[in-house]
Amino acid sequence: MPHCFPISFLETVANNTLQREIWLGNYLWQNRQGRYKLRSDQSKKRSTFTHSHKKKNTTMPRGRSAVSMLSDGSEMDIDGIAETELAKLQRQFRIMEGDRQAYGIETQNLIRRQMQEIQKLQKEHEELRCSLAVSESQARRLRDAEAKQSLISALERRDEVEEQLEREKQTIAQLEQEIFSTERKLAGQRRGGSAVSLNGKAQSCQTQQAGHTLENKLDRLAKISGLREDLEILHVERNRFQQLYRRLGKELQEIRRDVGDVINQSTLAYDARVEAQYKTVTLNEKAVKDLAQHSVEMQELERVIAHEHRLKTFMGTKNQERADEESQEANRKQATEERERRKTEMGEETVASLEEAFNRIQCATGEEDLDLLVMKFIEVEDRNFALFNYVNEQNNEAETLRDQISQIRQEMAQFRDEGQRQEEEHSALLREVGERQQEAEEQAQEYEQRATVVGKILDQLKTGVGSMFENIGCDRSAIEDMLGSSSGIRDNDIITYLGQVEQRTNELLTIQSYLSSKDLDKDYDPEDVARVLLGQSPQLTRQKLSILPPSIGDNDTEDSVTDEERPLTRNELQQRVMKGVLRKEKTVRPEVKASKISVVANNHQRSTET
Repeated sequence: MPHCFPISFLETVANNTLQREIWLGNYLWQNRQGRYKLRSDQSKKRSTFTHSHKKKNTTMPRGRSAVSMLSDGSEMDIDGIAETELAKLQRQFRIMEGDRQAYGIETQNLIRRQMQEIQKLQKEHEELRCSLAVSESQARRLRDAEAKQSLISALERRDEVEEQLEREKQTIAQLEQEIFSTERKLAGQRRGGSAVSLNGKAQSCQTQQAGHTLENKLDRLAKISGLREDLEILHVERNRFQQLYRRLGKELQEIRRDVGDVINQSTLAYDARVEAQYKTVTLNEKAVKDLAQHSVEMQELERVIAHEHRLKTFMGTKNQERADEESQEANRKQATEERERRKTEMGEETVASLEEAFNRIQCATGEEDLDLLVMKFIEVEDRNFALFNYVNEQNNEAETLRDQISQIRQEMAQFRDEGQRQEEEHSALLREVGERQQEAEEQAQEYEQRATVVGKILDQLKTGVGSMFENIGCDRSAIEDMLGSSSGIRDNDIITYLGQVEQRTNELLTIQSYLSSKDLDKDYDPEDVARVLLGQSPQLTRQKLSILPPSIGDNDTEDSVTDEERPLTRNELQQRVMKGVLRKEKTVRPEVKASKISVVANNHQRSTET
């Protein structure tokens, strides 16, 4: 990850680099002007010396030559320091230029990655905005409100049904006590042998009518038991629907929270994008200016290098010519010196010959001081050699930059491929999330439809229970006192009403069994009595009892009750009554047979007397 420098630091570095480049350009310009001025001065001195060399004395003072040599040495020191400083500044300039280019490349890569990330986040923002608009539509809100209302009503009905179950348990316990006490009374009456009433025929007719009525009521009671089983099934389905609804609600909250987070991230990314664009524009403008200035400076340096190269070539040619002339002159000088030596030896040496030799050297070199001429020649050679080294360094640096550019292009291609791959992965993830959301919505609609069907079934059940409650003559005041309301049957009161209906039915069955036991014209059969109590006709055969064990996890809520507290089913109640009747049959049957024999004998005696 590249480092992100602040804008102030970048501006400071750029300003320092610009100042150094300006100072270096001014220094090079002044140095170039100084060299041109030095050359012009040398040419002027050469011409002046050519016209005035005959007027000077032949003897040269040694003091003046020493002073000129010291001044020339100080100038050489100053020039050497300047050249050293120039080389140092050039090296620093090259380092700073390399740092600037590296930072520019790094900044461009960072900006490019940020732009790609911003574009990707913008796409995500648009997609999430569309999803949010769909989820917050008016139809979806109305549907959620309806589902919420139906769930609230279902919860209220569940509470009412639980209360009715508790009351039903209490009612069943009371009915069992009443059945037990009634059976004891019937057994006592059978043992005592009650007298037969004179109006038996009238009572028999009334008993038959009551039996038909009770049979109708027992049929209704059987329907009620079936409705109770359906109600229990609906209760289990409602619990499952509530669990599923809570799970879907949690998933919806998580989706909305994710949407909010993505919106916040998109906002932050947009702000970062604006800031990055501003920085990019600023850096591009600065890079263009720096590139233009660098191009101008490179052209100037190339021109200077070309000029120095031409000058060096010219000086080499000139020096070669001078060397040839100097060799010829040296030969002539040697011959002249030989002649002069001979003349000196002979006492014939003259001043004119010495002046002629010195004048020829001045004409050839254009400089009066030979030491200064040699030093200037060495200085020019050193300067040319430094420029040659600088050109080589520039070529090496250009080659390095070409390699870096090729490497950066490869990295750009690699990052471009990586960005495309990430975009494809993100698109696949968004499609998967959309499919999951669509499946959740379809499942929620399905459960809403099931909840509607369950509500309709509950309404039909309430209507049937209410009509049966009225037909069998149940006491409405008692149930109103128990519930504390007279607003009709509610969802939570269905079990209570069914308990009252069952209690009333048991009372009617008990009355019918009692009347049947009083009728001496009929044979007393405890099994028939048990069938009457259970609401079965004599033609119905006993069905095979099969108890299915409950499946684990069908209803794990807090509404589950123990075996002793839950209401008895029809088969379980039939088993209990049959066991009790069979136990009492062994003790009651002999007394009943004796009483029936005595009654038959009395009737026969009365018929004979009449």
